[in-house]
Amino acid sequence: MAFVYAEDYLPQLEKYLTGQNIEQNQTDSKSQPTQEVASYEKQSENMMRLIGDHSEQLIGMLGEPDRIDSSAYGYDWWIYKKNRQTYAQVGVENNQVVSVYVIGSKTNTDPFEIGEKREEVEKRVSLSSELTLQKDGNEYRFRLSEEDMKMRPIIKYGDVYVQLYFDQFLNTISSIRIMDMDTLLKQRPYEIVYRGELPTAPSLTSEEWKSVQEGEEQQIIDITNVIRDRFQLSPLAWDEATAGVAYLHSKEMSDLNYFSHVSPAQGDLGNRLQKGDVVYRIAGENIASNYQDGIAAVEGWLNSEGHRKALLNKEFTRLGVGVYEKYYTQNFITPMNE
Repeated sequence: MAFVYAEDYLPQLEKYLTGQNIEQNQTDSKSQPTQEVASYEKQSENMMRLIGDHSEQLIGMLGEPDRIDSSAYGYDWWIYKKNRQTYAQVGVENNQVVSVYVIGSKTNTDPFEIGEKREEVEKRVSLSSELTLQKDGNEYRFRLSEEDMKMRPIIKYGDVYVQLYFDQFLNTISSIRIMDMDTLLKQRPYEIVYRGELPTAPSLTSEEWKSVQEGEEQQIIDITNVIRDRFQLSPLAWDEATAGVAYLHSKEMSDLNYFSHVSPAQGDLGNRLQKGDVVYRIAGENIASNYQDGIAAVEGWLNSEGHRKALLNKEFTRLGVGVYEKYYTQNFITPMNE
């Protein structure tokens, strides 16, 4: 079975599921997922107000990050993941906060709230299909498609820009991304027309791309497990061998300029897992391309019925993620012995 989804201006997604009763594929886990046992109160620090803060202020509010990942846009992601209910990523560039991503349900994002109904949001703010920015004599206009408006509208809120990712199946806020103007212009998540000079993301060396890719792979499993926790599903353990298979598929799609579950050289998911010595009972795959980062790819998968079923499949126990530049692959498995 295959499901294909493509957006007019940017991203592409595809999902594939396969299962065998007695044959094929598994691996050892890199790390077992942790279970949450404590109930957390709503976070007191308002994440909406972090943009522009110095990194020392950030540490004073949230503490040292659990991990620091590179991004493709000149800033580092400070990852706060001690508890899935307060999971957040804070983008820091030159010791200043330039972006914030929040998905944890106990995170303070006042005046918005994770899980809030869209109809309640629209009572307070106007969601427009156009957003105009002006800076240093330059003018930029983002144009949002109908799909953008449903899944990821954006608003100007004070001096920052707030992207609201909606779960269109529940019609609620799934996560929130806050950015300063330069970060928004570098990422360009929507169709843009402009007059003047357009800020660009830095050119990356192969080693810099490797660092970005490794960080996004970890972010994708982190965010996937936050979403699964939201639906009372067990977290997925990282599977190193399966991640290797996923990475090779993302790289090959980029190298050969195609987008499909079926590799012209390596075959379908079952073939690729077998060649990677991954023995499984059931397996599934989500792929995506041309999203600005792994965060956006996961939110895209969540809003596509086929991909959502893979993300929220209670039978899967392990996940391998492979990112190569702007190509993203999730390979889900359940080993024969689980």
